[in-house]
Amino acid sequence: MKVRVRTPSRLHITLIDLNGSIGRVDGGVGIALEEPHMEVAGIKSEKLCIAEEKFRNVAIKLQKHFRFAVDLEILSSYRQHVGLGSGTQIGLAVATVYAALAGKKMSINELASLVGRGGTSGIGVAAFGYGGFIVDGGHSTKVKSSFLPSSASKAPPPPVIARHDFPDWKIVIAVPEFSGAYGSAEVDLFSKNCPIPLEEVRELSHIILMQMLPAVVEEDLDAFCRALNRIQRIGFKRIEVERYDIIKNLLDAIDCAGMSSTGPAVFAITDTDARSVSREIEGFFSDAGFGCETIITRARNRGAEVELL
Repeated sequence: MKVRVRTPSRLHITLIDLNGSIGRVDGGVGIALEEPHMEVAGIKSEKLCIAEEKFRNVAIKLQKHFRFAVDLEILSSYRQHVGLGSGTQIGLAVATVYAALAGKKMSINELASLVGRGGTSGIGVAAFGYGGFIVDGGHSTKVKSSFLPSSASKAPPPPVIARHDFPDWKIVIAVPEFSGAYGSAEVDLFSKNCPIPLEEVRELSHIILMQMLPAVVEEDLDAFCRALNRIQRIGFKRIEVERYDIIKNLLDAIDCAGMSSTGPAVFAITDTDARSVSREIEGFFSDAGFGCETIITRARNRGAEVELL
């Protein structure tokens, strides 16, 4: 038997509460994307046969748990450490292959725990499971008492508290040629800047609940853009954005745009000429001396595809 898995990618719009005084930390808002995507196909094997190290490292851990190896073909992949959630999608894709080959039905949270994902934001895990526009409720401070990125957190995936189909708006993704914060640099970003002032967390929560969520449900692009623009300028997202002068300037110049996670991937949402928005972003990076890859895509309102061949 062969198992094929196709995953979404995701935009991480913002973390919600890195103050924690109310008894919860983290929380996240994001959107599952059709492109870019991961796609793998695997069969049981006498020994691990995986060409790419980032997939092989996950499989080594899973091999110890399931007690067999796989031959895994990488059909589609995308860059790591750019803010599009590749680590979670790799982990869940490989874990899904293993579980299916083992004949085990496992929940998305069980799979995420096996590969250590969802310890801060639950957006990537929920994007794999359900797709769409997602808000997660973060972690109780009884479970997670410190401010850490997912890569350094052992907390379980947080609960999804809202999930809606995202409107059929065009989403322009631009990935410049430099990388975002990861590893120790990402841990330092959290430790040096948290807790976030409570008044900023309150404003952000108000925007998400009373502006962004209704805008998605009512398909009101203007209201969604106002919410997205303001989110780039408050809370932990402001700190993430201000690490890059070029991205801060870009977001000041382009309407309805944001940075995903710790960057450097940026995105813009439009219902008109996405190609002209794409060219404008490419020109912005080019003028600053950076190349960038752009993709025009849409939200993916369903989770990963799993096929037994």
